[in-house]
Amino acid sequence: MDKRSRALYTDGILQEAVRRFCGRPDLTVDLDGFENFIYEIQVDGVPRILRIAHSLHRTPEQIAGELDWLNHLADHGVSVPRPLPSADGKLIEVLTAADGSLFSAASFEKAPGRPPRREDWQNGLPRTLGRLLGKMNALAKTYQVPDGRIKRPEIFDDLDGFAARYLPPGEETVIAKYDELLAYLHTLPTTLDVYGLIHQDAHGGNFFMQDGQITLFDFDDCLYGWYAYDIAMALFYVLPLHCTEADREFGRQFMHEFLSGYRLENDIELEWLAQIPHFLKLREIDLYIAIHRSMDVNNLEDPWCAEFMRGRKQKIENDVPYFASVEAFFPLIQ
Repeated sequence: MDKRSRALYTDGILQEAVRRFCGRPDLTVDLDGFENFIYEIQVDGVPRILRIAHSLHRTPEQIAGELDWLNHLADHGVSVPRPLPSADGKLIEVLTAADGSLFSAASFEKAPGRPPRREDWQNGLPRTLGRLLGKMNALAKTYQVPDGRIKRPEIFDDLDGFAARYLPPGEETVIAKYDELLAYLHTLPTTLDVYGLIHQDAHGGNFFMQDGQITLFDFDDCLYGWYAYDIAMALFYVLPLHCTEADREFGRQFMHEFLSGYRLENDIELEWLAQIPHFLKLREIDLYIAIHRSMDVNNLEDPWCAEFMRGRKQKIENDVPYFASVEAFFPLIQ
């Protein structure tokens, strides 16, 4: 989260958002969001999710685009939480910060079930996740935003200039590597058959399981990007931060099972799967920058982030593949 957004946030904004969405203030639970302020609230004894975002991160219009996409997916049988209206019947409640900037609050159904466990990844979960993302990517090919003012960002809207804006002096090599990667990605086609509205963050922290079904949530990062990038994100987050050969074998098996489910719902050409190493590198550097932006890198309290950053600068500067090189990746995806 941008530090300016955190500085502008107050308990008064939280309490007003809870009130507008009919929650009980005494039963509000902080869920510790990374880019937004996330809570579980109780409305008539039923748990819901309340999310509050500053306009530096997402404008009310961008959030409206996310909610329309969520309803479109739910209408077509995808297991996602629907957005829920406030007491005034609004899907988005806008609150004003002390400096006149805006916070936007939205509420969602709470996904049923539990987070995935380690054993789930050995018992059919990759195939189930693959089929879910395949169905979403297939639906994106025909989805039309109802109003151009609420269209979600294009991928380069978030990426271009990101490194130079947030990395401090001494990171010039990382900035150059990032810009070089973006220059390559700018050459890739963006036709409707390969590029559309994607989730961009489909990992085990963003879905729950119940009776073998996945409910995917947290569409805050959804944007227009390559469907292969959605696949790469799923692989990125199932891999340990520092892979052994056994971990690489797990990654190979994951991709085999994931794609067996994905291809039931959506076609993906081998040439696009071969781009996955580039997309893994993109997420690696993107996350490196986001941690610099949002945290004190010399005093990282989050264990996962601290482990991710260990030796990360050197790996980026020396072009160490996150998982496998393009050449090595081909036999994993056929």
